[in-house]
Amino acid sequence: MGESDVFDALDLKLLHALEIDGRVPFSRVAAVVGVSDQTVARRYRRLRAGAGLRVVGVRDTGRLGRDARMLRLRCAPDGAEAIATGLARRPDTAWVHLMSAGTEVVCMTLPRTPGDHDDLLFGKLLRSRSLVEITAHQLVHRFYGGRTGWIGKHRPLTAEQTAALAPDLPPAAPGPARIAPDDEPLVAALKVDGRATHPELQRLTGRSESSVKRRIAALRGSGALYFDAEYDSARFGFTSSAMLWITVAPGELDAVGRAMAEHPETAHVSAITGSANLMASILTRDTASLYAYLSGPLGSLAGVRHVESAPYLRRFKELTYPRPLR
Repeated sequence: MGESDVFDALDLKLLHALEIDGRVPFSRVAAVVGVSDQTVARRYRRLRAGAGLRVVGVRDTGRLGRDARMLRLRCAPDGAEAIATGLARRPDTAWVHLMSAGTEVVCMTLPRTPGDHDDLLFGKLLRSRSLVEITAHQLVHRFYGGRTGWIGKHRPLTAEQTAALAPDLPPAAPGPARIAPDDEPLVAALKVDGRATHPELQRLTGRSESSVKRRIAALRGSGALYFDAEYDSARFGFTSSAMLWITVAPGELDAVGRAMAEHPETAHVSAITGSANLMASILTRDTASLYAYLSGPLGSLAGVRHVESAPYLRRFKELTYPRPLR
């Protein structure tokens, strides 16, 4: 991964560090990469202002024993933005994107109860006359993405630096993880700002600092909660992004998914239900690089029968925070 005109190798190392541990102290990052604490803090503020960097707490639906679904909504041309805006405001959507020619909205849902999913599919919003067709895909296996960050594939940090930044968490207990009702205010606060300080979380939750620290460690250790870093990859020279729906021979599905997980272009790949059995999110430097990926590393995989691709036009929501409309 090369430097941009604005951000350099140190910024890339900081992003990698935040993918490894979203709550890592700046002092620890500074010691590992060999700069001052103040330099790391300054770079963090610049990344927030210039690249849209956010660190947020995310519920791991897989560890919590809940299904995640991707919805493809084909809309009338004059209704897609309104539907995307409405979906972005919902707490049970993780990301919402406008695709293709502006007539398709794709979103990932993270329902906390079965009723949430029913409300999303059959509620007032999706009965809009602007909605032409809904296709729902259940994610049945994730090969890459989620708590595994994309920038780490480009190795801004060495293996030794990566190991030095890994969080020390208590081991997970067997079986599904759980978020207790009295943890909900803490999880909600971390959903807004994953790097909120312990004193800030104390004020927001009414719990002591020691209790806040202990519960964060327990939730992370169980796998119920992880921290993700989001930023504008275009600011680092990756200006082309697309979603792929891939049809693979059933006997080759696992092999293709694992192979795609190793590709540097792949930010997310999961096996899904539906007519296509893999979906992936791809980041490349430009459309020529996208073509090279489709015709080369992806197209050469045994078992790939069909690929449908659609560029991202506008990202209405990433993870749990709404992106500013431009």
